[in-house]
Amino acid sequence: MISDYKSRVSIESYGMLSIEKRLSTVAQQEVRVEIMGLMKRFNALLLFLLMVLFLFLFAGCENIGGFGKVQRMEIGKSAPDFVLQDTSGKDWELSSLKGKVVLVNFWATWCKPCRDEMGSMEALNKAMGDKPFQMLSIVFNDDLDMADSFAKRLGATFPVLGNPGEELAQAYMITGVPETFLIDADSILRHKFIGPYDWNSPEMRNVVLELFNTSK
Repeated sequence: MISDYKSRVSIESYGMLSIEKRLSTVAQQEVRVEIMGLMKRFNALLLFLLMVLFLFLFAGCENIGGFGKVQRMEIGKSAPDFVLQDTSGKDWELSSLKGKVVLVNFWATWCKPCRDEMGSMEALNKAMGDKPFQMLSIVFNDDLDMADSFAKRLGATFPVLGNPGEELAQAYMITGVPETFLIDADSILRHKFIGPYDWNSPEMRNVVLELFNTSK
C-alpha cells in the first residue's frame, strides 16, 4: 500500500513537473513572440526616422508657410543672403560684405557654451583687425537687448544682430546653438561648425586665415 501510494505521488509529481515545463515553454514562446513584435515595430520606427533624416539632409529646398521656397545652404555654394538689424538700427546685408571674409555665429544668452566661446570670438575679431574681415553674431530665439547687454559687458567689438525669422533659420539649417559659418571673400560658404570652438586657438585662426587665399 505504501509502495502504491509512493508510486502515485511520484507519478503525480512527475505530471505536475511536466505541466510546469510545458507552461514554462509556452511562456517562453510568448515572450519570444512579444520580443519579435517589439523588434519589428522598432525597426519600422527606425526606418521611418532614417527616411525623415534623409529628406531633411538632402532636400535642396522646401516650402515654408508664407515664404515659398527657401534655398538651403550648401558648402561650396553662395551663402544665403540676409538683411538683419543690430540694436542701433543699422542694417547688415550679407551680400554687401562681398570682398571680406565673414564669420556668422548663431547664439543665445541662455546657452552656456555660446557664452563661453564669445571671449575667443572677440579675441579673433581683434586679431583680424588689419584684414578684410567681418564678424556677425546673430541672436537666435533670445531677447536682443539682453544679448546686446551681455556682448557689451564682454567688450565685444562685433555687431549683435536681431533674431532671424524661420526662413533664415531654415536656409542655414540651424539645428541648435552655437553654430558658426565661415564665408570667403567671394560670398562662398566654406565651413559650418556645430557647437562651441576656441576661435582664438592657432588651429581655428589658421582656418580663418586660409580663407583670405581662396577668393578669386
